[in-house]
Amino acid sequence: MTTDPHSHQLVSSHELVQLAARAGERLKACGWRLTTAESCTGGWVAKTITDIAGSSDWFDRGFVTYSNASKQELLGVDAGLIEVHGAVSAPVVLAMVAGALAHSRAGIALAVSGIAGPGGGSPEKPVGTVWFAWGQTGSGSVTRRECFAGDREAVRAQAVRTALLGLLEYLNLPHTHRTEG
Repeated sequence: MTTDPHSHQLVSSHELVQLAARAGERLKACGWRLTTAESCTGGWVAKTITDIAGSSDWFDRGFVTYSNASKQELLGVDAGLIEVHGAVSAPVVLAMVAGALAHSRAGIALAVSGIAGPGGGSPEKPVGTVWFAWGQTGSGSVTRRECFAGDREAVRAQAVRTALLGLLEYLNLPHTHRTEG
């Protein structure tokens, strides 16, 4: 378990798998497949999803795009976007979602990019800053910015939890009530 100083709770592997299972049930019931594009979480969201037996029914693939070059090469994120806004920004996570959808067979995507620490922060983007995006093919995307407290492990665990909770919220939006086809 990882301490979450931001909410004074613990982030357990069991909780994360339960969140992923709930999302998977919803995705499977609607006939949707998910893809992930992760930077600071290093594939932890995809790992949590694939801890669930049968997740291949609703999970297509995960992209671990830790470096800026990998965001560009694997997801098609424009270098200019990263240069202007930084890798930890709303425009970049939106581009990561679009790229993950374009380079997969999924219809729903989530993206995570952040500064887990202990270094790398700035006054504008301190350690713990994480941007998220969730999107669907042919529909709108949403973003969220969080600033988590704690060490590197705590920031990353909170990011995984937020990515999965945000996915559940996104799946309940009116525009996501279509079946892929």
